[in-house]
Amino acid sequence: MNQSRRQVMQLGAGAAVAGLAVTAGLAPASAQAAANPPGWSPELFSAKSLDAVAKEMGLTPTASSEVSIIGPDIAENGAVVPVGIQASASGVTMLGIVVADNPNALAAVFHLKNGALPNVATRIKMAKTSDVYAVAQVGDKLLYSKKEIKVTLGGCGG
Repeated sequence: MNQSRRQVMQLGAGAAVAGLAVTAGLAPASAQAAANPPGWSPELFSAKSLDAVAKEMGLTPTASSEVSIIGPDIAENGAVVPVGIQASASGVTMLGIVVADNPNALAAVFHLKNGALPNVATRIKMAKTSDVYAVAQVGDKLLYSKKEIKVTLGGCGG
């Protein structure tokens, strides 16, 4: 690149001003995320089954009609499978989605504040046809319900 003397001088002046700002402590601080946000556990997301997820949380899974899962019977595209969770139990503090046959079973976790309506919807990625579990933490219980979702190419059957 062929630069003129004026362009080189402008770049030099800009660098000098930036250097002065850094030495004077006027440079913006870098933003950093917390090392482990509340509720986050790398072991939780590396669990391979519903039982392993529950064990990592220190809870025992219990089938319940107070939790329901909404999703298609057949998913045309395993990369974007729409799934919803509803819970009618009172005191729900966490909702989650566990996909039994995915490499990492835990697909999503939603922490809820007091008074929040326990109803969420998202899209998940599924490796293949599998049971999908909707889980809800209520106190020291892990309630769940399950549904088989078939993943096919073109949605033409399982």
